[in-house]
Amino acid sequence: MTTLTRRSFSRAITGSIAAALAYPALAPNLDAELAGAASELAPSPAADPASPVLLNYNENPYGPSPKARAALAKCAAISNRYPDDAAKQLKAVLAKKHDVAPENIALGCGSTEILKCADAAFLPAQSNLVAPLPTFEAILEYAEIGGTNTVKIPLTTDHRQDIQRMAASCTSKTGIVYLCNPNNPTGTFIPRDELTTFVAAVPPTTLILIDEAYFEFADAPTYGTATPLIAAHPNVLVARTFSKIYGMAGMRLGYGVGSKPTIELLSRYFVQDNINAAVIAAATASLEDYEGLAVTLDKLMRSRDWLYAQLTKDGRTYIPSQGNFVMLSVGTDAKPIIAKFAEHNVLVGRYFPSMPEFVRVTIGTQPEMEAFVAALRQIVPVNGAAVAHAA
Repeated sequence: MTTLTRRSFSRAITGSIAAALAYPALAPNLDAELAGAASELAPSPAADPASPVLLNYNENPYGPSPKARAALAKCAAISNRYPDDAAKQLKAVLAKKHDVAPENIALGCGSTEILKCADAAFLPAQSNLVAPLPTFEAILEYAEIGGTNTVKIPLTTDHRQDIQRMAASCTSKTGIVYLCNPNNPTGTFIPRDELTTFVAAVPPTTLILIDEAYFEFADAPTYGTATPLIAAHPNVLVARTFSKIYGMAGMRLGYGVGSKPTIELLSRYFVQDNINAAVIAAATASLEDYEGLAVTLDKLMRSRDWLYAQLTKDGRTYIPSQGNFVMLSVGTDAKPIIAKFAEHNVLVGRYFPSMPEFVRVTIGTQPEMEAFVAALRQIVPVNGAAVAHAA
C-alpha cells in the first residue's frame, strides 16, 4: 500500500514552502495525523444517484480542499470587482513556491490556455511542432487549426516518450517541442537526469513546453520538475494546473513558469482578465491547505494501489502510472469496450488510436473503483469467464 512520506508530501504538494512549514507536523502515520482534514473532505455529491461513475476526464472526485471551499463561500462579496489585484497576489505566491520572480509566472484559463497561447506565440508560419503520440492532444489540435505541421513521435516499446528521437526531430523550423511529464494517457515519466539531457539537446530557438499537470501525483524518486532548468535554458516553459490534485477542473485555472521574455510573449495572447476572482481565491487558499491536499493525495493513491492489486489478481496487463489514471489493456479493440462500460453506468477515458487495445481509467473514490472493477470483470472476462472476487 502506498503511503505519503515526508519527502513525497513536501515535493508533490508544496515544494520548498511546505518543506519549511509542514515537516515538523508530519508523522509516519498520516491517517491519524490528518484525521481532522479528512473529516472535512468528502467526494463532491452527484446531482442524481443514478448519475454515471465518472472515470473519464482525470478529475479529482474529492473536489477543492476544505480551505479552498471556505474561500469560495466568501466570493460573492468580491464578484463585482475585476480580479487584477488578486491575480497579482496569486502570482506572488506561485513565484515563491517555484523560487522565481512574479514576472516569471503567467496565469491561464486552465493550463489548456497556456498551451493554446504558446501555439499562437511560438509557432510562426512555416514552423512545426514536435510532440509524442499519444499525449494530451490540445496543443496538437490548436497547432493544426492554425496550419502548423505537427511531427508526432511514437512512444517507445515500454510506453515512454522517445525523447532522443524527439530531440533529433527538432530543427531550425521547430517552434515548439512538447512533453507531458508524467504523460497523459500512459502515466509514464521522464526522469530528471534524462530531461536535463533532452533540454540541452534541443535547439535554443525552440520552445520546450513541459506540461506538468500531474506533477503532484508522481512519487518516483527519479522524477522532478523542469522549473529549475529555466534559469540556464530560457526556452523552457513549464505548464501547471489547478484542475487535478487541487480539484478545480470546472473553475479553470492554470499557470506557466518561464523566463521573463517567454512569459511576456506568451501573455500577449491571453484574453484580458482571463481569470475569475473566485478561482483565484480558492487557488490561493489551496496552496496553504497542506493537510487537506495530503489527505486527497493519500486517498487517491490508496485507491490506485487497490486497483493495481485487483488487476494483478486477474492477471491483466496495465501500465504503472505516475498520474491519477491507469492505462489497462483489454486485449481487443477498445472502442466497443468503452461503450459497454457506459452501458454499465461507468464512463472511462476516450479511445486512443495509437493504443487501440488500451482503456484509460481515472482513479476515483474507493467505491467508484470497486464499481469499475465489477464492471470490468463482467465486460472483459478473464479466461473467457466473468470473474467474481472478494474485494
